[in-house]
Order: sequence, then C-alpha cells, then structure tokens
Amino acid sequence: MRPLLILLCIFTTLAASAASKLPPPAPRPADFTFIDTSIENGSPLHWDFAADGSILLSLQYDHERASPNRAAGHWHFRLDGKPGSSHTLVFQNFLNVWNGTSGLPVDARTACLLSADGRSWRSEKMELVDQRVQLRVTLGPTGSLYVARVEPYRLSDLDQLLARLRPHPLVQIEVIGHTVEHRPLEIIRLGRESAPHRVFLRARAHPWEPGGNWVIEGLVAALLADTPVARAHLDQVAYYILPMANKDGVARGRTRFNLRGIDLNRGWDQPASPELCPENHALEQWLAAMAARHLRPHFALELHNDNNGQLHVSRPAVPDLPAYLEGMQRFEALLRRHTWFTEGSTGAKFRNPGTLGDGWLERFGIPAAVLEFNAHWIAGKQKAPLGADWQEFGRALPTVFADYFAPAPRVP
Repeated sequence: MRPLLILLCIFTTLAASAASKLPPPAPRPADFTFIDTSIENGSPLHWDFAADGSILLSLQYDHERASPNRAAGHWHFRLDGKPGSSHTLVFQNFLNVWNGTSGLPVDARTACLLSADGRSWRSEKMELVDQRVQLRVTLGPTGSLYVARVEPYRLSDLDQLLARLRPHPLVQIEVIGHTVEHRPLEIIRLGRESAPHRVFLRARAHPWEPGGNWVIEGLVAALLADTPVARAHLDQVAYYILPMANKDGVARGRTRFNLRGIDLNRGWDQPASPELCPENHALEQWLAAMAARHLRPHFALELHNDNNGQLHVSRPAVPDLPAYLEGMQRFEALLRRHTWFTEGSTGAKFRNPGTLGDGWLERFGIPAAVLEFNAHWIAGKQKAPLGADWQEFGRALPTVFADYFAPAPRVP
C-alpha cells in the first residue's frame, strides 16, 4: 500500500501545482443568467466568459464512424438575462474536418437568426474574427432571446404537418422504418398512386440543415391548395416525400451524422447496414418494394443546406448519362424560370460518389440530384434566408415539375 500512497501524494501535488498556474475564471456578467440548450432542437455547447465579459460559446462536435471526419455547425439555444441588457456572443470551436481537410462552416457572409419567442425570426449580420464569429445582441422585455444559425424546423413542426395531412383524401402517410433511437420514418405520398409521373424528395439527412423542411412545407401547401391547377397536377404527378431522414440528430441538436456516426448522404453506392444506418436501410427497402410494383420514382431530389447553394449533378459511368445530363440541364433551366434559384449547377467534371444523387442513378437508374440551399445568402433575392423564403421556393416546385414532365412539342 505504501508505494500506492506515495504515488497518490505525488499526483495530488502535481495537480495542485498545475491548477495554481491556471488563470482565474472570468467573472460572470451581472446582467447574464443562463444559456439554455434544453429547448427542442437545442445545440450541445459549452459556454464561458472572456475577461471583457463576452460570452464564449464552444460548439461540440459529432463524429463520423471510423474516420477523422467531424462536424460542428449547428447552434440553437436561448439566452436568458436582465431585460434590456446587451451581450457579445463569440462562437468558436467549429473547425470541421472532412476527409482529412479542415475548414470553417462559416464565413464573412454568415448571419445569425434571433427571436424573442422562438417562432418569429430576424436575421442579423455576424462578424468573422480569426476563425470565430461574433455578434452583439440586446435582450428584450422578457429577458430571453432565441439564437440560431438558420430558422429551426423541429420534430414538433413535422408532427404538426403530419397531423394536418392525415385526414386529406389525396395524402397517404406510411411508416417505412425507424431511426437508431426508434423514431418513425414517414413517407408522405401526395397524389394518385396511378399518376403517370413520380417524384421523390428527401430532407434533413444532415440535422443542421432545415431548409429542405421549409421547402417541403411550401410544396405541400401548393399541392393541396384545392385549386383546379393543383388538382390537375396531382392527377399527373405523385410526390413521395421523406421529410426528416435524421430525426435523432434533429432531436439532439447535432450537425451531420446519425447517432452511430453514419452520414446519411453518403454510402449510397452500396447497401446500407440495418444496424449502423437503419434510416437508409429503411429507404432502400421502400425503394425495392416500389420497384417490385413498377412504381419507381422518375426523379429524385435530395434537399440540403450549405455555404454555396447549387444543384449537384453527378456523372457516374452509366449508359444513359447523356440523357440524364440533358434532363438535369432542363431541370436547372426550369428552376431559374419559376423560382428565385440563380446559383447554377456543379461543373462538368463533378462527381460525389455515395450521395443519394449519385448512388440512385448508378445503382437504381433513377435520375437524381442534390439541391443545396445557401444558408448564408439567397443570390436571387439578395437577402439572408428565412423559412418563408424556402417555403416560397417550395410553392413554385409543382410548376417546375409540371413543365419538366410536359410532353416535348412536336416539330412541324
């Protein structure tokens, strides 16, 4: 026992010596109360104070399985303090790593969304300083302020959408499987199963990217508007929508991966593991069942957010690649004609193997693409995006697909 006691004494002495060299903690500002991350979709983070009273916010990473990749780009929390008090928020610790290359998920264009009630949001420009972004905020009369990177879309918002849709005669909702934490994965069908054309859309493969959910809200509103145009369109096109692929990540305020470290927009070049990736496995099983009934989608679109906002067109070695590229060129032109989309598509040598856009074309012969929405700036509207802007985009999508599937004009 004596050697163990000696080692313990040495360790205690060294630890005390190291602690004595640490700077004293910065004092808490008198008008600050708390950073609350227990709100729905709240982001995990650590917070502390700088000597000047600034609030230092360190985002927490989530990691990809068996790789060096890590991601931290989602923030959503509530700041509580004295009504009328002002605070400087400094966001740090989000140097992401992707395939061995590090990079920031923010830049000089990054804005932050603020809300007094967590529902009505406004955009405020942030300042980029030495790989950190910061913002000065003032608390309103309630003493609380919700802070988010992009306008949140929560599980409760999806539940409300599903509740509104269930009684509708043109809607069918099917649970196709479950997430790692056994949350249900729903496919929403709008329109007749016997419609001659079928479109598949998936959103929220990456939890921090709610733009696709807002697009789907707008799309659904347009399709179910009970107008002659909407009814005629649903006679021709059936929509199959998986609105929230990574529900666990959304619930836990994560950034990119599922709870077992899998990126749901990768791995589509091979069958998905039902243990590690039950979300993609369920979708594969659904697609196989649709194919067995001769109901495969004629077009698939994966909805995301990023820092650029482009249509990602892949080029796997498939026999009908020229026809696919021609169709995507036409689809991009229709987006430009009917929506505020102006960012264009990826270059002639682009390929991103494993994405849904690439994998569904290569493995299943389904024309597919990834559509990214710039989380910082809408070039076509010259403004920072809010949920209403993405809903506006979604309301225009039925017109895009109506023209996409329209018969080609006869040449005289």
